[in-house]
Amino acid sequence: MTFSRTTAATAAAVEPVSPPRPRPRDRDRMPVPTVVWAALAAAVTTCLRLLQIGRAGDLFVDETIYRRLGVSAGQGEFPRTDEGLFFLHPPGHFYMEAGWIRLVGDHSDVIASVHSMRVLNALLAGVTAALIVFLVARVRSRGAGLLAGLVFALDQFCIRQNDRVLLETGTMVWVLAGYLVLVGLTRPEPPPWARRRALLAGFLLGLAVLTKDHAALITVLPLLAALLLGWGPPRRLVALALTTIVSMYGVYVALIAGFGHFDEFWLAKTSGVRRLLGLVQETGFNAPGTPSLSGRLLDELPGYTTTYLLLVLTPVALVLLLRRKEPVYRLLALFHASAIVTLGYALSIGTLEEQALYLLFVPNLVALAVTVPLPHAGRRVLRTAVIGTLAALLAVPAVVYAQGRWTADDGFSRLRSYLLTNVPAGSGIVTVDGQKTRGVTSWAFDDTYRLGNWTTPEARAAENATYLIVPWRVIEQGYGRSTLAEVRELTDGLRPVFSFDGPTYGTLALYRLPAPLPGPDIADLAVPSAATTGPLLPAPGPLGPAATTGTEVRDGPP
Repeated sequence: MTFSRTTAATAAAVEPVSPPRPRPRDRDRMPVPTVVWAALAAAVTTCLRLLQIGRAGDLFVDETIYRRLGVSAGQGEFPRTDEGLFFLHPPGHFYMEAGWIRLVGDHSDVIASVHSMRVLNALLAGVTAALIVFLVARVRSRGAGLLAGLVFALDQFCIRQNDRVLLETGTMVWVLAGYLVLVGLTRPEPPPWARRRALLAGFLLGLAVLTKDHAALITVLPLLAALLLGWGPPRRLVALALTTIVSMYGVYVALIAGFGHFDEFWLAKTSGVRRLLGLVQETGFNAPGTPSLSGRLLDELPGYTTTYLLLVLTPVALVLLLRRKEPVYRLLALFHASAIVTLGYALSIGTLEEQALYLLFVPNLVALAVTVPLPHAGRRVLRTAVIGTLAALLAVPAVVYAQGRWTADDGFSRLRSYLLTNVPAGSGIVTVDGQKTRGVTSWAFDDTYRLGNWTTPEARAAENATYLIVPWRVIEQGYGRSTLAEVRELTDGLRPVFSFDGPTYGTLALYRLPAPLPGPDIADLAVPSAATTGPLLPAPGPLGPAATTGTEVRDGPP
């Protein structure tokens, strides 16, 4: 029996076609868990900051102060320096430093101790990268989270901030952790244990405020707006988180009052508020006699090109967030808008310091990662262009990092080695940096030497000060206690016995001063009632250049 061709074709047409079997590679492929991408971003971030951490950035004055406060906190007291109790900032970061010291030990050497604290900050930066991945992945996708984490890892501005022992790195860890919990409360169906999660979010954001008061502007302020507008999580959960933040800070103030330190606290906080509002301009780009912000931006342009590009997109990110009606995007819009308003005020009339930009850059990076649309796979040309741009966002800072990381910038560490070898402990050294407070030179060496702004011959004679340390860029930019003209007069005709050229301080120089011979006292001994006002003998000439661990010795300022 035979079938016609037509019948066979009909049977073949109606026969169900089985779907194509997946290739083994597609069948076995599993989505990579978010925790793996977060761990990768954290590892890259931490390693990039730990590499050459001791010589890639010179000592910063705040680092030495915060190190001293961490040591004090580890002794079971309110943080303090030898100048008294310190209430300008809350104690959160300083107690974290105390725990780090308990874990790894302390160093008697100030600079070595600061370098140890930098390791802690590098680890906190790694946690920040992981939190960025988790937050972006929860709102958008794992791929977007990984990309945002890698951009943060390679960004030169973020590396600069994380390399230093400053408060902003630890603050941002708590802020991101708090918002990560809050994002989970924006679902239409309240998750299990919603009230406990709101308490946890408030606790984490409260730790941010207890690390830096300034964090209230990107935690309390957006939550107040969410409560008023009904954006983000349900109002009752937002109110619970807000109450937790306020209660934590209230307990801190109550402890201060209970130990009888409220007057000192009030004085420090009112002074800090005046600085924040711009009523007092002692530091930052808006302070009189200091370099302009525009000049600094131009100077940093080669290294911070990617940073500036992302910051230029700040308004775009805010608009894209506001276009989305979902509660999670509304919550992030309030977070982002608060950061913009905070920096905008500081930029216009407030106290604007470089590290304040970090509290905008990270929220802006998150906002861009969850909103910027990617072209559809069908638009190959546009998609290729976007992928190329994203690759450049990672490649350009990587090249800048490789160039800058091996540029020695550890002048104070080298100067300390020279001093310990060539200058007896307890010697008097003249300092000219610092304005109304002590400068980095004093904080770096006061554990071994006597330091002061003894710029007159009488003061140098009284203190037997025979050396002078000058970080020339600090003086040239107007951040010194002595003016540039005064320092040039002090160093006129002298050659430094130590000199180091670095990106942070320009030329860091140590000078041997001629021994002052106050004439009137000696003249009275030789010829009573003499009217001589100058030295009987000519001052000894300056010493010749000594061996130095820095760069080539040269005359005067750069």
